[in-house]
Amino acid sequence: MLKELKDIHFSKFQGTGNDFILIDDREKKHVNSPEELFKLLCDRKFGIGADGVILITNTNHQKADFEMIYYNADGRLGSMCGNGGRCAVVFAKKLGIVKDSGTFIHANTLYPFRILSNDFIELTLLTQKPQIKQLYNDVTFFVDTGSPHHVQFVTDVETYNVVEQGRSIRNSVVYQPHGTNVNFVQFLDKDKIYVRTYERGVENETLSCGTGVVASVLCFLDLSKQNLNEVIVKTKGGMLIVQLLENGSINLVGPAMKVFEGRIVI
Repeated sequence: MLKELKDIHFSKFQGTGNDFILIDDREKKHVNSPEELFKLLCDRKFGIGADGVILITNTNHQKADFEMIYYNADGRLGSMCGNGGRCAVVFAKKLGIVKDSGTFIHANTLYPFRILSNDFIELTLLTQKPQIKQLYNDVTFFVDTGSPHHVQFVTDVETYNVVEQGRSIRNSVVYQPHGTNVNFVQFLDKDKIYVRTYERGVENETLSCGTGVVASVLCFLDLSKQNLNEVIVKTKGGMLIVQLLENGSINLVGPAMKVFEGRIVI
């Protein structure tokens, strides 16, 4: 049990089915809270229920409008989350922190963004292509896109046992001690793929994973030897677009929507 009573106002957001609890923490009341608080908030039986918690705080960085702090569903401080980043942008706009463009900082990295006319968010996830490492066969890779991702191409991702296989790979010796996210990918067309993801920290399949989508696109282009400037990605939670710009930057484009807001006392 938590030692101290917490009274938290929150908003619930989702980005292609990847759902998050967003908290305005500009007064920094919760940033040093114990892991058990964030784990309880994410619990779908005893809490609000989410794939992660995002705190929005002030920052002293001259080039950033706000700071995003991300916690996994297991309560631990997380690495970058692409879908969560888009949700953070919409939340920050609702708080009046930003308008239709700007930059936020997460884990000492700057992330520029734009809110597009169709209510999609364009988030610059990378400023240069990361190294892609081929693993034990020619359809299996590892790449870090702000979060670590094992990427494996399969013939029928819809029927693939993502949870069982993903959990096995996530906990394998090669990825210890921190583990990895695991993506299973199928070719759909010359510029379209289908991605399903097992996420560490959630320890289950999620409906979408932004950094995993970008990792999968990079491996798809590497494997198919194509030079495209845009790839469409199907996830169980909806469609995302990955843009590859001439300057080397890589954008993740997709929706982010508020589901509801509320107050929880725990």
